[in-house]
Amino acid sequence: MANTVSAKKATRKIARKTAVNKARRTRVRTYLRFVEEAIAAGDQAVASEALRKAQSELMSAVAKGVFHVNTASRKISRLSKRVKALAD
Repeated sequence: MANTVSAKKATRKIARKTAVNKARRTRVRTYLRFVEEAIAAGDQAVASEALRKAQSELMSAVAKGVFHVNTASRKISRLSKRVKALAD
């Protein structure tokens, strides 16, 4: 348990930041799920639109420090490859 005033304040700050990051991570996962569902349905137009929105959300999360840039790039790359495969 924190004893000093500064340690107690740090604990409060960490709790707030954790809550915000958790919400951002959940939001990104929701957008990724939209892409997955569109791919499963086989609808290329909806999947590409969902991918565009998911890509934006992922890069916002990267800018905020929730995800590493390589992780986001890897996810976008794999999803875009699957969306392009729907066109065949």
